Amino acid sequence: MSIGLLYERAETDEMGIKLTAQRMGVDLTYVPFRKISFSIDKVGFCAKTKGKNYTKIVEDLDVILNRTQSRNRRLFSAYLMEKLGKKVINPSAIEFICYSKLRTMLCFWSNSIPFPKTIYIPCDAVETTEGGKKVRNEGDIAGLLQAEIGDDQIVIKPDAGTHGKLIMLSKNRDQLVKNIQAIKPSIINPVGILAQEFIEKWFYDLRIIVFKEKGKAPFCHPLALARGGLEDFRTNTYLGNLVFDAKLPQEIRELAIKCGKALGKGSKVWVFALDAMMKNSTNRIVDDEYLESELGKAALSYEAVKEIKADKSKTRDFSKWNHKLETSFENYKATDAYKNIKSILEESIETNKHHIVFHEANSCPEFWEHTRLIAGINLATTLIKCAQSTV
Repeated sequence: MSIGLLYERAETDEMGIKLTAQRMGVDLTYVPFRKISFSIDKVGFCAKTKGKNYTKIVEDLDVILNRTQSRNRRLFSAYLMEKLGKKVINPSAIEFICYSKLRTMLCFWSNSIPFPKTIYIPCDAVETTEGGKKVRNEGDIAGLLQAEIGDDQIVIKPDAGTHGKLIMLSKNRDQLVKNIQAIKPSIINPVGILAQEFIEKWFYDLRIIVFKEKGKAPFCHPLALARGGLEDFRTNTYLGNLVFDAKLPQEIRELAIKCGKALGKGSKVWVFALDAMMKNSTNRIVDDEYLESELGKAALSYEAVKEIKADKSKTRDFSKWNHKLETSFENYKATDAYKNIKSILEESIETNKHHIVFHEANSCPEFWEHTRLIAGINLATTLIKCAQSTV
């Protein structure tokens, strides 16, 4: 069996997959999808870069690990490889759902999975008529959103956005109208306005890993990656939030598996990172003053990790850089502040386990730095085993 790693550029995840495959004794074929020209005609297909012919290489592949990071490119590449007769992890049917937050919420809704109340209005804030006249819809859109959610806080987000970009919180009507005006049609928000009720999640959200190998029952990893901070309602790590591990109650693991089954319906192999929040605005374990103090201490310890992460030597000697990264995370996790916050997290999750809502599903999660070294989940191993199970 031949396994191909389809990628755009060699980031730490891709280099980590290569390193893991070497340690497992698995041969991977590397296919730089972003640089290849694919042509089709009545004779067949051809795949070439400027200096190399990949046609025979692609023909010989059985399974594709699709690690193209752009959502649009990943959706196209999955469908293309399937049409060439390859098994793809994850397949295009899954990518189609995960590409869109609305489609993901509809999948959760139809499978009775808890999620934030979601409203989609297929109309842009400003439209241009055939005669060139500008029609402003922001007031009507705001009214429709408030009619569904009320005068409470409302979150506006791009349908295909990532890393917390362009997610805006509206605390009153004036802010809501202003935020709607800021939404322009784009590749990550092609048509209309997507909004959700604001979830009082305290200081963290959870990234939960679920996967299924062919012929085996779905599995949810017992630890989650918790991303936390008090500076912003968005807890994405790209916005500077800290990371911790937290044990998941069995009830949440079972619900996460239900999410995976719903998203992966019809596929024998799948891998997801699910993002979830706890509705615990009034059920807090400690006061925010103490929590802020502990987060501050943890942030100081995390500076050493950030310094290693920014080290450009990873492209020259990835193995050596990776060893330094692992050591820095071990030191961070050994601090008292980390342990204190982990304890708070786990008590909060256990207390609020029946109030969880799932708000996103990632079909190509980043993992080598945070998920692997905090939650102990090397998705490279999972991806390779899933690929091997397909034959």
